[in-house]
Amino acid sequence: MIATMTNFALFLAQAGDASQTTTTQQQGGGGFLANNGFLIMMVLMFAAMYFLMIAPQRKKQKEMQKMISELETGDEVMTTSGIFGTIANKKSDRFVLRIDEGVKIEVVKSAVQTVIKKAS
Repeated sequence: MIATMTNFALFLAQAGDASQTTTTQQQGGGGFLANNGFLIMMVLMFAAMYFLMIAPQRKKQKEMQKMISELETGDEVMTTSGIFGTIANKKSDRFVLRIDEGVKIEVVKSAVQTVIKKAS
């Protein structure tokens, strides 16, 4: 009984597809936009995503790298974890921050979030 109903449903689906195919062929194929509409829509969605999400993020990343490269000893900074300190020393991949008298910590350069005050 269930097998018969399944076969009948498949028959109806195939019959519906056949009638749609015949109608489309009689109308001349549907044109360029009808045949490639999905592809065009996907390209437009990717372009919109690039201009709304990827491009601004890349710009922000370049500004952050420029800011980090311009930091010098004596600049007051805040790290991503909220620690305020003054740059006491620059190393190749990190900064030594003085956060209090006699207290120094080393942080990765990418951990610096903002510059509070530049050294004069």
